[in-house]
Amino acid sequence: MGRMCRNNKSRKINMTKEQKLPKWFDGSVYPEGSVVANRFSGEEYELNNIELSMYDLVMGASVICEMGCNDTKIITDLRKGLDWFRMNNAEAYMVLLD
Repeated sequence: MGRMCRNNKSRKINMTKEQKLPKWFDGSVYPEGSVVANRFSGEEYELNNIELSMYDLVMGASVICEMGCNDTKIITDLRKGLDWFRMNNAEAYMVLLD
């Protein structure tokens, strides 16, 4: 089943495999997904609830790192989260995180 984003730069995706959050994930798990915009380009992509949960963990870790925090766990979570996105939804990764 495909999903479509709401802007001119629409992204239609096809979800064929069930996604699960990894055991190391310690963020909030949202009950619903949402459309998310790339903070630099404005391009939008619709994420399901699992992807949105991981996206928020990645973005939170990214902001903390940008503020100068060198906490090993936060840096590790950021890298693992980016890797998770590359493996679970490469197109969303390219639109939102690359």
